Amino acid sequence: MRVIILYTTVVLIWGSTWSAIPFQLGVVAEEVSVAYRFALGSLALFIYAALSGRQILIPLKQYGTVIVMGTLMFSANYLFTYYSINYVTSGLVAVLFSFIVVSNAILEQLFFGRKLERRLILASACGVAGITCMFWPEVTSFDLADRSLYGVALAAIAVLFASLGNMAAIVNTGRQLPVLVVNAHGMAWGALMSTLVALALGREFTFLAEPGYILSLAYLAIFGSAVAFGCYLALLRQIGSARAAYTSVLFPIVALLISTFVEGYKWSPMAVTGIVFIVAGNWLALTRIKRN
Repeated sequence: MRVIILYTTVVLIWGSTWSAIPFQLGVVAEEVSVAYRFALGSLALFIYAALSGRQILIPLKQYGTVIVMGTLMFSANYLFTYYSINYVTSGLVAVLFSFIVVSNAILEQLFFGRKLERRLILASACGVAGITCMFWPEVTSFDLADRSLYGVALAAIAVLFASLGNMAAIVNTGRQLPVLVVNAHGMAWGALMSTLVALALGREFTFLAEPGYILSLAYLAIFGSAVAFGCYLALLRQIGSARAAYTSVLFPIVALLISTFVEGYKWSPMAVTGIVFIVAGNWLALTRIKRN
């Protein structure tokens, strides 16, 4: 039951963040928005830890992987995701990001010697096929002759950084470091790294005092970062990084359901077919879970 609750929470929150992210793009530089998001998320976690009487210090000898995780998961991953959306549609980015299930499984084998499960590989194939069907118009509109290739390359780099961040998270959870405290420190480092990138690129630290930007930033920082990442890393500890990453395959379903009611999205036969593939892959990924 705990796994189901964590899994559902991650899917619902991160699936809904696709509707909030567009409000962060445009006026405020991507690096600055990412820095704001994770600085607020980190602050919220530190305040919660202090109020609940939790230990907020991490042993210095174990702090290196916390910095690595924070830099990759809470900075580089999101920066390249935001950059990619400037060149390709968010739907195509979602298709590419579904490959994180495969990359996590491969990196787990590379770094930790965990065997690639054929069942999980088949589940990944179903997930990628399902996402591709759901965003078929975006996939077919891809043209190597325009700048879309840059967007694809940037999204692929984002997936790699996210997977490497997951590997650092596995090390942290293996050391029995508290998820909440690790996330608080990791997000602080992610915010710092994004700030340094913004300064290096000469970005202006502006703030858009409009309801859309403020509300979306608050939602992304508190729910999309502080809450969702806590649930995700707890899920990673329970079922492994590859299966935890399969939540990314379900995000577009939540996003399109929201779009159906808010923007009048019309479901096509291809989109429905995509859901069938995704449900099948989800069943394959989450049944017969073996503890490592």
